Amino acid sequence: MSGSQYKKEDASWGMLLKGRNSLIKSLALAGGVALHAINVYITITTLPSIVRDIGGLNLYAWNTTVFILASILSSALTSRLLILLAPRNSYLFATLCFLAGSIICATAPSMPILLVGRFIQGAGGGMLLALAYSLVRVMFPQPLWSRAMALMSSMWGISTLLGPALGGIFAEYNIWRGAFWSILCVGIPYAILLFTILPKENSADIANKKTSLPYLQLTLLILAVLSISIGSLYHVTLYHILSFLLAIIFILLLIYIDKRSHDGLFPKGTFSFSAPLSPIYLTMALLGISVQTEVFVPYFLQMIHGITPLLSGYLAALVGAGWSFSAIISSSQPSGIAQRLMRIGPAINFTAIIVLGLLISNYLLLPYGQVIIICLALFFTGAGIGMAWPHYLTRVLQVSQGEEAQKAATSITTIQLFSTAVGAAISGTVVNMAGLTNPGGIAGAQNAAHWLFIVFSITPLIAFITAKIVVSNIRKH
Repeated sequence: MSGSQYKKEDASWGMLLKGRNSLIKSLALAGGVALHAINVYITITTLPSIVRDIGGLNLYAWNTTVFILASILSSALTSRLLILLAPRNSYLFATLCFLAGSIICATAPSMPILLVGRFIQGAGGGMLLALAYSLVRVMFPQPLWSRAMALMSSMWGISTLLGPALGGIFAEYNIWRGAFWSILCVGIPYAILLFTILPKENSADIANKKTSLPYLQLTLLILAVLSISIGSLYHVTLYHILSFLLAIIFILLLIYIDKRSHDGLFPKGTFSFSAPLSPIYLTMALLGISVQTEVFVPYFLQMIHGITPLLSGYLAALVGAGWSFSAIISSSQPSGIAQRLMRIGPAINFTAIIVLGLLISNYLLLPYGQVIIICLALFFTGAGIGMAWPHYLTRVLQVSQGEEAQKAATSITTIQLFSTAVGAAISGTVVNMAGLTNPGGIAGAQNAAHWLFIVFSITPLIAFITAKIVVSNIRKH
């Protein structure tokens, strides 16, 4: 089914959502992404209530750390899981793992037990994300890949709206355990749906052979994430610098070993810039890092512009809304326009971040409409990425074949999650060095906002260059 039976120009959303490529198949893949994403935002919203009930404030940040760590680890193993268990059983295993983690979280008497549940949740969530990208090429013909990718990307935007709202309800009524039980109410019917529609056997183009696990590369990847994560928990600049240096060493070792491995963690060409995969992955990683600035947007809006906590949260969600909207619209475009969007997307993202750096910090004061322009900049921060993202994802599938195609698809999630961890750590380092906590207050927030967006504008600027290489490779081949 991965072949093209009709031209991309003739493909439509109707073909994706009706008939042979039915709505139910699309929702099966997108549902896993939504389940993972909504859980992320629900947990973030309810964590203050959780700490008040069971304690563990000193372990607060580790809720995110262990979740991301487990997600990265499991996503890296998903290609082998798919070969071993085939689509149906792989998806069921991932979903049941996610639900088991949710049950542990819902019944946790203490923060250490909750962290165990979050780790298991993260493992299941990482597999759900990676499987979704892997099975697009199995369940849909090639002309529909960009639309399927856009549908899954839009789940993150929808989740930024639903997750905080649902989490806020449970938090307000002090029933945070209900947030995790509610996941089961959705997850169990979802598991039944998966059992009825997903193929129980692998397609012919998926290599069905035993492969050895790259234990050393996995260990180095875990150590890199742990180094960055642990360093970000401290407010000492030296610790930040040492953690990043250590992470860089681990990553360089991983690259060295994986390039020389017969059966590596990543597909062939990942670390060779002359190969088509490398510039695609690098562009996606850079854009993934850039969007991590949104973590501090609610705080800046509240502190500097006097916006209420609820409203500031939804204004920050404009980034996700812009991403989802532009991804859905751009996925319908023909190849020529898609290539232009792949190039200009990072440029729009860069421009929007610069505007945010000037206006959120009040470095540049406008006589009127400052908050409105900030809202537009937030929207286009996400829209710049969203208009190019489905086409980057589609290109990954197009340049990979057989078992390497599975590795390439699952590596999307690994790289995306790793860039999230890196971006979050860098953003924390920048704002602390720029005075968010010392001197703190409005002055500290203004300086932190200014430097955060200025520093993070570098990543889409580099992505603009790497995106041109991606497009150039498309035109060559």
